[in-house]
Amino acid sequence: MSNLPQLSLSFLSLISAYKAVQDRLVQSVRRLASKMSVATPGSFILLQFQMSQVTQMGESISNLISQVNTVISHAIQNQKTQ
Repeated sequence: MSNLPQLSLSFLSLISAYKAVQDRLVQSVRRLASKMSVATPGSFILLQFQMSQVTQMGESISNLISQVNTVISHAIQNQKTQ
């Protein structure tokens, strides 16, 4: 049996990582906007790809929060019926 490293994930670390990715995206947008005359189609495509990644991460976090809320809701309902 292999020894897997112990990984922990907290909501704070998840949100912090997401904020860091968002901040890098904002910097990329500002950098591109500051030199529009030399911007290339490739730089726009790359920026669009980065935006879609940030969107997907946000949706994943939102889905995770929704699932946690559902689990909590079911746990409360189960306590009420007992």
